[in-house]
Amino acid sequence: MGSKYPKSLRISLPFWVLMLEIAFILVFFFFTSYETPSKKLELLKPYPAFQDINVMAVLGLGFLKASLRRYTWSSVAFNLFTLALGVQWAIILDGFLFSSSRKIPINIQRIILGTMSAMSALISSGATLGKVNLVQLIVMTLLEVTAFLGTKKLTLTFLDGNEHQSMMQIHVFGAYFGVAATWCLSGPGLSAAKEKEQRATASSLFTTLGTLFLWIFWPTFNSALLEYPSEKETAIYNTYYALAVSAVVAMSFSAAAHPHGKISMIHVHRATLAGGVAVGVATNLIHSPWIAMVLGLLAGMISIVGAKCLPVMVQQGCFNRIIGLHDTCEVHSTFGLPGLLGGLAYILLMIEQASWTKLSTVGFQILYSAGSLSLSVAMGLAGGILTGLILSLNLWKAPPEAKYFDDQAFWEFPHLAVGF
Repeated sequence: MGSKYPKSLRISLPFWVLMLEIAFILVFFFFTSYETPSKKLELLKPYPAFQDINVMAVLGLGFLKASLRRYTWSSVAFNLFTLALGVQWAIILDGFLFSSSRKIPINIQRIILGTMSAMSALISSGATLGKVNLVQLIVMTLLEVTAFLGTKKLTLTFLDGNEHQSMMQIHVFGAYFGVAATWCLSGPGLSAAKEKEQRATASSLFTTLGTLFLWIFWPTFNSALLEYPSEKETAIYNTYYALAVSAVVAMSFSAAAHPHGKISMIHVHRATLAGGVAVGVATNLIHSPWIAMVLGLLAGMISIVGAKCLPVMVQQGCFNRIIGLHDTCEVHSTFGLPGLLGGLAYILLMIEQASWTKLSTVGFQILYSAGSLSLSVAMGLAGGILTGLILSLNLWKAPPEAKYFDDQAFWEFPHLAVGF
């Protein structure tokens, strides 16, 4: 008896991957080179930070998205596929956009930047999770990494930004890119796959594991691109304080949001990380622990309110008829809302540190900061809508809506899918 799932990837996936990898290999052959041996000792110092960020990308974000009962294999494996592809493309683009050398120098720092840039696609893929195949993920990754690095180039060139500030906008950019893309992919037939979107105890445990990985290593992510040791130390402290408060708020405020005082594991997964997102862009400007803790408190509460209220509005109210949005992993409440809070906190901290003797200069910095946040949101939405429209074309042989959130559409099950 033949499979009821279409063989949509048998030809198209190997073809696109082979073409891309050949192109990447040729670019690396002609346009890249390793750093000179005399600099290698200095360049290996950031290696522990690279390890931490890699764990966040591979294990943290991979398991964070493994909450669907029938979509665990694809959640983790497709996350790795997206990261591996995105890093290669990000290193190439980053070299062409920001390197002044004739050949792109390859070092640990550039790989860190490539990994962090590719994480924008990992965040966005949480919104489209279960609704796209690997070929669509290839297209989405290439377009999103290009849009993110383009946004970073505009920020550094025209908005007086720095490496850390522009990269920490990844949460806002990735969330709104994913929300906009999934809006284009969410059709009326999505309800046919609703049963397969349910969570289970085992898959929720995987998601908890991803949350723990991200919680542990988030201080490294927020401090990796800062130049001075004192700034790195401050960023690590502030991130930890914010994460500690948001972890406590996640459980307590979740119980308050339930009519019977029950704690939602979904809220714990989302709000526990909100503090790290909120302090990211301003973490080196916060010179007192209580400010970081207040941001962690507000971020945790906002994340839970977003996770509690927005799905109800989408599924039951007129909101659904207006936009028809379906955010599988609720990246908007996990990354988008806390990211917006962090951007506003950065602007307020700039105002608080303003001196009357340099008011005009600080005023321009505030405008630049507001422009950077607005640019990230606007580019994320515009890029997401464009990408979503492209992904909705029949060219990519997307899985039908009835087969959403189902590993069987992509994986071989030798045990005949017992339990599915």
